[in-house]
Amino acid sequence: MQRRAGKARPYTKALDGGWGWMVVFHFFLVNVFVMGMTKTFAIFFVVFQEEFESSSRQTGWIGSIMSSISYSAGPLVAMICDIIGEKTASILGALLVTGGYLISSWATSIPFLCVTMGLLPGLGAAFLYQTAAVVTTKYFKKRLALSTAIARSGMGLTFLLAPFTKVLIDLYDWTGALILLGALTLNLVPSSMLLRPIHIASENNSDVKNRGSRLSTSNPGAVCETETSSCNETQEVTTIRDSAMQKAGQPGPSLIVSQNKSKEFNNGPDGNSVFLVTNEDSYEKEAISRSCKQNFFDISLFKNPFFYIFTWSFLLSQLAYFIPTFHLVARAKTLGIDFMDATFLVSVAGITETVSQIVSKWVADQDWIKKYHYHKSYLILCGFTNLLAPLATTFPLLMTYAIFFAVFAGGYLATVLPVLVSRHTH
Repeated sequence: MQRRAGKARPYTKALDGGWGWMVVFHFFLVNVFVMGMTKTFAIFFVVFQEEFESSSRQTGWIGSIMSSISYSAGPLVAMICDIIGEKTASILGALLVTGGYLISSWATSIPFLCVTMGLLPGLGAAFLYQTAAVVTTKYFKKRLALSTAIARSGMGLTFLLAPFTKVLIDLYDWTGALILLGALTLNLVPSSMLLRPIHIASENNSDVKNRGSRLSTSNPGAVCETETSSCNETQEVTTIRDSAMQKAGQPGPSLIVSQNKSKEFNNGPDGNSVFLVTNEDSYEKEAISRSCKQNFFDISLFKNPFFYIFTWSFLLSQLAYFIPTFHLVARAKTLGIDFMDATFLVSVAGITETVSQIVSKWVADQDWIKKYHYHKSYLILCGFTNLLAPLATTFPLLMTYAIFFAVFAGGYLATVLPVLVSRHTH
């Protein structure tokens, strides 16, 4: 909200570097410890099935809740961020994820895990991911694709997390593994402190600040912002608040002065400089209040057809992204493949996706074609690859499927944020 703008450092344009790289580092850690660990649920999927003797349908609810909440909670997270700020919201998200993993170590049933490992980490991931993404877009413009590529490549580090999680389960059982993973996630609390607030001043605000303070006789309706040096009255000078007052539907400053008791004073020996003062500031306060309310309850986004198309596309594509990952290890096990080899599938897919994201971001930044053309192409190729997935009945074929899907999924993920930002600016 606008009331926090004063606490943020004002800039006239995106930095495209500087402290922004520290924000990218935090975003990278979020993708490693939250989004990357979400993909390692494929390993816990098999463990929970054996521990609680549950079916695939029952166990699958844990991952489904986790992935769906992490994205569907976006509107709620946005409202809370406007109230408490991105940094505080990110810390809250880190505590939710950590608490969810720690409490899950005492789980006694699948429904218990649906809440502690599904709901809590999912909601925490929503806070962490959205705040990091929003702050990144404030720091970067020209290098937005590259910065988000570096950040999202952390999700591909599942090639390390998958075998690491398997080792933890072998050494400390699944309960000890969850406690250690929760402790690792707690590192996101100090890294959230890197989300230094920044405010990019719009052109309208710059124009307001640069307006002249002299009032010529040919334009008596103008209002000046000046210091009062020879006024004996202890009254406040009416200042220019064009942007806030016009958005709130209030008349311009000149009309406000004409509606209230005002006085003219000559300032200077020649008497040419004139300024208007008034005791009434209720209009300004009411205008700012209404402007804040309109920003908080702004529904103009719902009038944009691109918003609906992109939302449904993102919803369906995310379902197609997480489901194959969650069931990849279980699928390999049903085909008689060794559990360690099945874990290796997740590792290879992770490192392939990392490379794909970085390369795809670089290609998108070249602007050879529109970014959304890349986005559509990757989605089509992901769908075609998944259609061929049932044909993968051996380890080499499963590996081939995992690699191709990771390549196209990495390209799709690499272009989500740049496409959304580019369409919004146009």
